[in-house]
Amino acid sequence: MYRTNLIILLIIILGILLVSMLIARVFYAIRNICRNRRMGAMDEMDGHDFEYFCADLLEKQGFMDVEVTRGSGDFGVDILAEKEGVTYAVQCKRYQGSVGVDAVLQTYAGKDYYDRMVGVVMTNQYFTSPAMKAAEKLRILLWDREYVDSMLEEE
Repeated sequence: MYRTNLIILLIIILGILLVSMLIARVFYAIRNICRNRRMGAMDEMDGHDFEYFCADLLEKQGFMDVEVTRGSGDFGVDILAEKEGVTYAVQCKRYQGSVGVDAVLQTYAGKDYYDRMVGVVMTNQYFTSPAMKAAEKLRILLWDREYVDSMLEEE
């Protein structure tokens, strides 16, 4: 009798564990599908839509006074924002290939033009080695596809 009850209890516990693991796997699969759709949708946007996508993402990350600059004559900066007393100048690059050093140089110039503390290049792709070297030297932050993906996960 005691042994039978113990076996039934163990079967119930194992069943609960298996169902819990199954629910967790389904939850993570759905989350990954949604994230991949957003990342894929990001790749289909035009440059202007990508700027607004990035601005919305920054607001969801706690940035304040997020402003998309006008399209032409923006001096290499697409978004102006502030977080925790630090001002940012962000250039958005929705590319199909790697982002090169020109984006870093434009952001550096735009950061100074708008008198911002931090310059950022934000992209749906990755950066070339020269871009990474220039960014390190000029102290420009590079937010690549993985970084943007991590921001989306925090939403």
